[in-house]
Amino acid sequence: MLVAVDIGNTNIVIGFLDGGDIVGTYRVTTKANHTSDEYGLFLTQFLRMSGFTPDDVDDVIVCSVVPKVMHSFRASIVKFLGVDPMIVGPGVRTGINIRIDDPRSLGADMLADSVGAYEVYGGPVLVADFGTATTFDYVDAKGTITCGIITTGIRSGAAALWGETAQLPEVEITKPTSILATNTRTAMQAGLYYAFLGGVERTIQQFRDEIGEPFKVIATGGLGRVFKDGTDMIDVYDPDLIFKGMAAIYRRNVAH
Repeated sequence: MLVAVDIGNTNIVIGFLDGGDIVGTYRVTTKANHTSDEYGLFLTQFLRMSGFTPDDVDDVIVCSVVPKVMHSFRASIVKFLGVDPMIVGPGVRTGINIRIDDPRSLGADMLADSVGAYEVYGGPVLVADFGTATTFDYVDAKGTITCGIITTGIRSGAAALWGETAQLPEVEITKPTSILATNTRTAMQAGLYYAFLGGVERTIQQFRDEIGEPFKVIATGGLGRVFKDGTDMIDVYDPDLIFKGMAAIYRRNVAH
């Protein structure tokens, strides 16, 4: 079994892949001050919850955008699973070309998402990841990342809204039943949802205008589920896209 770990700014998401199937996914909050023993406890508990033991783990692949967490998390994998994990980054074969000004600046999560989208859905494809930040990456028909943008995630924008205003409460980010809000809470939910969705649609349309050829739009990320049914400009919502990309990267490297 392959364990795939996505270390993001908000959450660490762990996936168990058995024979190509994703048989379990779990989330913990990303905290730089967790010890390797704490992370190891999470890992072993999640394995047991899925009916596995550390002995069932053949290998581990890690995709991280939080360097401060990597030392303790990597140490936990070595200590509790007896595996030195593969890290997605420079020197790792991905099957994807990167043609941007500084290829090393591309986040490991954006790279893994792009690999997963191209492997599963083909190209050309625009990959939209709704996480702490919202990212869009374009992969052409030949499997080359040629461009992309990064913008604020809706949760970050929402936190700024209630954090900088004395009388506005924190609200759940969800699709409202109507934009015709009649109280503060639903007014905030509707405002956040439709303003963000409008920005997503305008962004996709701008890519279409400037690229000038048809492409698929694949959405992923924890908050993508909120918007997947709100627009016909997203073709597929795939919450496990990064794990599929990491599995493809792993196969490409162990085959060599």
